[in-house]
Amino acid sequence: MSALKLQVGARTLVSFPRALVRVGLSLDQALAGSVPVLAGLGERDDGYLVTSLSEDVALPWDGLTFERQRYVRYYVDLAAGEAAWRGGLSGQARSTLKRKAKKLAEAGGHVRRFRTAAEMAAFHPVARAVAATTYQERLMAAGLPGDAAFVARMMALAQGDAVRAWLLYVGDAPAAYLWCSAQGSALRYDYVGHDPAYAALSPGSVLMGEALGDLFADRFARFDFTEGEGQHKRGLASGGVACRDLLLLRRTIANRAAVAAVGGFDVAMRVAKRAAAHPALSDMARRIRRA
Repeated sequence: MSALKLQVGARTLVSFPRALVRVGLSLDQALAGSVPVLAGLGERDDGYLVTSLSEDVALPWDGLTFERQRYVRYYVDLAAGEAAWRGGLSGQARSTLKRKAKKLAEAGGHVRRFRTAAEMAAFHPVARAVAATTYQERLMAAGLPGDAAFVARMMALAQGDAVRAWLLYVGDAPAAYLWCSAQGSALRYDYVGHDPAYAALSPGSVLMGEALGDLFADRFARFDFTEGEGQHKRGLASGGVACRDLLLLRRTIANRAAVAAVGGFDVAMRVAKRAAAHPALSDMARRIRRA
């Protein structure tokens, strides 16, 4: 079960529950402009949620089609080599990575790498303890899972050499984790988090830089930052593919009403954001906040 949501930031105002079959395209498929094959819907299914469809690809559907979002799916071209990646970063990005790494090293920071099933067994409980402190878990329930099904999947991936993980320590204390799984020729940016007690040392940024440094000597062609955008993704990426997420829904009254509500709300929010960016309105908002 998924939902169509009216959201302001992370706050959900109204939710329309829908039974959606998720069809997620891999980075390889997005880059190739692949058209996904849609399996038949069940009797209770409302439709499909198709993610990371290349912006240039049309997807025929005899029902309601609603574009939920557009974004660039960023990645690092590992095959090009570390020198090419670092050379493509902005001067500010290179300087920031170096400065943060030096600061954390001076505080006793160091990174441990995990790859095999035995190593994952040691990694998981430590990473779970860090995940419990993170905003990803507290606000979005998106921390590293701790359930038996995930652990079994992790072990199976490790036995097939299809997972990589890292822990960053400050002294003897774990401060950040990163867990990535293989998908096609790419390694996915799946779960990440840091203990907010160490936020001043930028452990997440340093760990990401260390992990990428390791991966240039590994077997993967790309590091996949997955769906959605973010400043850290743009800053570290060496490429990207323009994508969109589509909702493909049955033609029912309930689905029509939900799409109309969400579509109208999204338009209103875009108008509001443009209006708020106007210098006069921005100045007025600042004066109201100070009053």
